Amino acid sequence: MGRVKRKVPRASPRVVVVGLGYIGIPTAAMIALHGDAVLGVDIQQKVLDAIRNGNVPVRERDLTAILRDAIRSGRLRVSSKPEEAEYFVICVPTPKAGHVADLSMVKAATKSIVPYLRRGSTVILESTVPPGTSSEIVLPILEKGGLRAGTDFYLAYCPERVLPGTIIREIAENDRIIGGIDSKSAEKARELYAKFVTGRIHLTDLNTAEFVKLAENAFRDVNVAFANELAALAEAHGVDVWEAIELANHHPRVHILRPGPGVGGHCIAVDPWFLLHPKVRAKVIPSARAVNDERPAAVVGKILRLMNRNARPKVAVFGVAFKGNADDIRESPAIKVIDALRAKKILVAVYDPLVPNEVYPTQSIEDTLEGADCIAILTDHRDFAYLDPELVAERVRRRVLFDARHCVDHARWSDSGFVVHVLGDANQGKNPSRPTTRGASDRSDAPSQQTLHQNVAPN
Repeated sequence: MGRVKRKVPRASPRVVVVGLGYIGIPTAAMIALHGDAVLGVDIQQKVLDAIRNGNVPVRERDLTAILRDAIRSGRLRVSSKPEEAEYFVICVPTPKAGHVADLSMVKAATKSIVPYLRRGSTVILESTVPPGTSSEIVLPILEKGGLRAGTDFYLAYCPERVLPGTIIREIAENDRIIGGIDSKSAEKARELYAKFVTGRIHLTDLNTAEFVKLAENAFRDVNVAFANELAALAEAHGVDVWEAIELANHHPRVHILRPGPGVGGHCIAVDPWFLLHPKVRAKVIPSARAVNDERPAAVVGKILRLMNRNARPKVAVFGVAFKGNADDIRESPAIKVIDALRAKKILVAVYDPLVPNEVYPTQSIEDTLEGADCIAILTDHRDFAYLDPELVAERVRRRVLFDARHCVDHARWSDSGFVVHVLGDANQGKNPSRPTTRGASDRSDAPSQQTLHQNVAPN
């Protein structure tokens, strides 16, 4: 006999979460885990079907278990339409359209909850938006239903502050900023977040909260740009930028970030533009954006120079996610490098152990390496540190490694005959390359994907 599913009684939601993506799903699951009935709303049927089956459309540690527990308890349901509730939390994306925010999804989500607003409800916007969005765009839409903010319902802004790969921990532990249209609105929002947030909760007004979110990401973007510019300068001066940064960071008031092939993710690569204002001729933020946007092209130039004498060259790209140990490819600089190489008729094979094929087409590690003239590491996944360069060498045509993330043991790769080039290190790439004795078409003794890694498990 088949298993009979226990029917869970349907509960009216206390909280409606609109938008079930990287932020909406963990937010809905976390609220439900702490005892409230939650309705998750999304317009994509495939997202709703996946969640109903206990599957998470985004890869995030511990999220699947929390989501399944919330569904089994009956405290989390999903639907394509909102219902009446005490709280409405909007978590839809705000992509960049040129240098301005595309607020179409925020507007649509806001309109979708207007028929379900009731007296005493609280609307909370989490989406990253330009200052003034809550009061100038969201508020007028909500009030078209006849209720008045501050009198009949409450309005607040509470931006997320999480990093893909650690969302479940950070959604609870990080401090939160809550801005309200008035003090009562901010307090009502605090009541909801205080149930699961262990970090401090700071209250302010709507515009300040929106400004703070953008300022945080612009700060990080500027600091990454500084590190990337240092990498270019270090190469020109004959210096290893990684050693230089490590030594500089021993200063008690200095913390320089790591350089790389560019900046990705939905926040840092996008949000700084939302902070700009036509009345101010900003210089630092646009300059930082330009530095980081130019990095993929600089990486492409370095890779091309490593293969300038090869006929029909092939590059094996390791990592397509925008950051290590995550599957998020939004605004990934690796994709920009891949696209630019292919535009120059370079054969590019891509391996990423975390990004699903339906998100971005990748190959097996064997097919990626087969006959490659250069291995380019563009994402610092933990798995890459456990590759066995001796076994990798059996598959490639030329033993050339370009490490744009400084994330593998370069001495081991050099000992295996690879010429190692490191982004920002003028002293690398001077070891002579030993050609492989195995042709690119000979696959009879190919090692398995598992044997290409050392027998050491990462922590």
